[in-house]
Amino acid sequence: MSKEQQHQVNESIRAREVRLIGVDGSQLGIKPIREALHLAQEVNLDLVNVAPQAKPPVCRIMDYGKYRYEQSKREKEARKNQKTIQIKEVRLSPTIEENDVQTKLSNVKKFLKKGNKVKLTIRFRGREITHQELGRKILDRMSKEVEEFSEIERAPKLEGRQMIMILAPKQ
Repeated sequence: MSKEQQHQVNESIRAREVRLIGVDGSQLGIKPIREALHLAQEVNLDLVNVAPQAKPPVCRIMDYGKYRYEQSKREKEARKNQKTIQIKEVRLSPTIEENDVQTKLSNVKKFLKKGNKVKLTIRFRGREITHQELGRKILDRMSKEVEEFSEIERAPKLEGRQMIMILAPKQ
């Protein structure tokens, strides 16, 4: 079934008998499908199958157009309140100079204040891999500098020729 046609409505309901729920939410009991359709048409509303997997299926008398409209409004509201978190990557090298560290640090602070996660990556080239402690020292310094804005989500870890640490903004 497509997203638009999630529920079976009126004549598309294939069960012989259904458990019927009235307009006000009251239980009307198990009724044959013809009688349920007739009751819905009397009050000029739709018969909607709300639980097709139940035995017998549960149907409700309601205004289906209004129901779909309200459902789409709820989904839109939920999407509006949802906050997407991006991961921003900041690349460093084990031989980074002090001014470059300050520049990268200001970028990291800016990303964390905006509510994004920051992935700090140190790429070791050539024989630099033998001095992993230099990379770890830089990452530790960076995390100490921004500890008032962030918490360490993933501690520094070597993956191949890169050392990676992830910082998440504090809630």
